[in-house]
Amino acid sequence: MVLLVGYTLLLLYWMFFAFGRSYHPEAPYRYNWIPFQTIMDFALLKVGSPLDMLINLLGNIGVFVPFGLLIPWIWSVKMRHFLVGFIGCIFVVEVIQMLSHRGTFDVDDIWLNTLGAWIGYMLWSGIKRIRYRR
Repeated sequence: MVLLVGYTLLLLYWMFFAFGRSYHPEAPYRYNWIPFQTIMDFALLKVGSPLDMLINLLGNIGVFVPFGLLIPWIWSVKMRHFLVGFIGCIFVVEVIQMLSHRGTFDVDDIWLNTLGAWIGYMLWSGIKRIRYRR
């Protein structure tokens, strides 16, 4: 539980304060409601460099894998309940990022973060099955 809380606090710090994020009260709200637009912009290098693409796409997936491992380890939860709860939490974080002017709301971040959590959950399920067979 301590590991989950610590990791959550670290991610919240990253999402609101790290990587050059600062408060811009005069800036308009920034958002993307179009699924896969940001993903395609990075993939087609319309935005940033190849390194930026890897950091954005793989980073948004990779940093959420631990949630898929830690949450079912701590609480017995079915995948659909886990994913619904996860998507709800990430949606709230994305909205807060936009409203606080410390980031953007991007539906693609929700997709990528959820993919990372799902990968973690699948890894946990595989580990659990292997342990059960023994």
